Amino acid sequence: MQIDVTNVALETDRLLLRGWSDVDLEDFYTYASVPGVGEMAGWKHHASRAQTAAVLRMFQSEKNVFAVVEKQSGRVIGSVGLHRSWADFVPELQRLHCKEIGYVLSKTYWGQGLIPEAVRRVIAYCFDVCGLDAVTVSHFKENDQSRRVIEKCGFRFYKTGSYFAKDLQQTFETKEYILYRRPD
Repeated sequence: MQIDVTNVALETDRLLLRGWSDVDLEDFYTYASVPGVGEMAGWKHHASRAQTAAVLRMFQSEKNVFAVVEKQSGRVIGSVGLHRSWADFVPELQRLHCKEIGYVLSKTYWGQGLIPEAVRRVIAYCFDVCGLDAVTVSHFKENDQSRRVIEKCGFRFYKTGSYFAKDLQQTFETKEYILYRRPD
């Protein structure tokens, strides 16, 4: 199931979530080039604007990643994507229409509750507009910040897994969670 977010705009009190535009390149590079930001999600921080431009083009072509814009400044400060879920590989969950949420936030904005705000809005979109049965998420075992986001958003732990981060040439132990749509 493909979800195209290109022309979708979601709002929260402090954020606008929308498709990516070419004009987002500098904002994207500003946060993606900071050591430690990408590594928390399994990718090496960007070494050049050309690298960021290539990822931006990928986001635009895959159409499944929201740019997270801080309303006050108008700057892109992160992303929230809807990806293939780990649940697709679990026999008892394969019947579900499900997507995995992945997120990254500029280090400058960590600890302000912005990602839980964005993730809650994307969850509502997934259930209310897209009609998904469930949404999944995962984090590297050592990533307590991501674990707190996941808990704040109501996900329930399902299982331990592993993820090979090709960019980092490293396998990480992951904690995998699920949130089911409540019956109408």
